[in-house]
Amino acid sequence: MPAPAYKRILLKLSGESLMGSQEYGIDSTVLNQYSEEIRSAAELGVQIGIVIGGGNIYRGVSNSSDDIDKVTGDHMGMLATIINALALQSALEHHGLVTRLVSAIRMEVIAEPFIRRRAVRHLEKGRVVIFGAGTGNPYFTTDTAAALRAIEIEADLIIKGTRVDGIYDADPEKNPRATRFRELSYVDVMKKDLRVMDMTAITLCRENKLPILVFNMNTQGNLKRLLLGEQIGTKVIDTNSATS
Repeated sequence: MPAPAYKRILLKLSGESLMGSQEYGIDSTVLNQYSEEIRSAAELGVQIGIVIGGGNIYRGVSNSSDDIDKVTGDHMGMLATIINALALQSALEHHGLVTRLVSAIRMEVIAEPFIRRRAVRHLEKGRVVIFGAGTGNPYFTTDTAAALRAIEIEADLIIKGTRVDGIYDADPEKNPRATRFRELSYVDVMKKDLRVMDMTAITLCRENKLPILVFNMNTQGNLKRLLLGEQIGTKVIDTNSATS
């Protein structure tokens, strides 16, 4: 088996990706598929941190709720990420992985509080660390949480799993002529308003020279292949000469 191209990664998954074909909630088939992909990656010896969103849970709540202010809504979203993190943790452990769930909001009964040195130590011991509750603050997305945690644990890059195979100049699901970029700079992402991640997350990555790789998480074996160095997806890096 070839050596992996990266030692430590932060995998960002959207909550919506867990819905599968459902309107909201968690599709067990998708959950098990993702767990198998992560298990295959962990078998390479790669240290894996994960941040997962909560849109599949919070969307179900917001569709039936009125008059929820922004701060309260964001707190609800943070709790939704914990629900998804617990589900993912259980699935990963059923696939034989040792995990730790850490939370930006204190809830010791179900998750450890986030302490950077402890989280890094878990990674060094080969445990998959799931970071829940975003940053713990309203007005910040889980994209920003992913960038922040990746920087704090000194990950080699952020890998963002989506349902398309990279970053395009238009929505490939709506425009069959959309062109995929092989490589981009942070500045290109901002100028073209490509919405890979929110601007706060992109800025954090740019300032800390943290690469972002966007790929299709739903293609079996993709995560393992890109960790072994195959050119999969689109990479956002610190360069002014990125090409499409």
